Amino acid sequence: MLEEFFPEFTRKLDEIDQLYAEKRMIDEKTYQFICFALSIKSRSKPCVLKHFKGALEAGATVKELSDIFALVMREAAGADDCWTHDVIGDWKEIIKGNISCSCSGDEK
Repeated sequence: MLEEFFPEFTRKLDEIDQLYAEKRMIDEKTYQFICFALSIKSRSKPCVLKHFKGALEAGATVKELSDIFALVMREAAGADDCWTHDVIGDWKEIIKGNISCSCSGDEK
């Protein structure tokens, strides 16, 4: 859709990709590892597949990619855990009705 209705935008993205490839200060394998991890976290199937394959082509092993996968899952779990504790840390006050959700329309 962007290619059809806003081709200038997609060309600029391609230019950014090219510029980064020219100026990148990390090796290809490291780049692919980072992209693989970000793709998992952003839940982009095409990007996960692209960077899994790209990492292999850059010399990575499936074992290394498994390690990256595990790291992403662990860090995501830790972040979810911290965030959830921040949100419902005052659970006793929530039960008492002293904290409400603005989504229900009963702001306190």
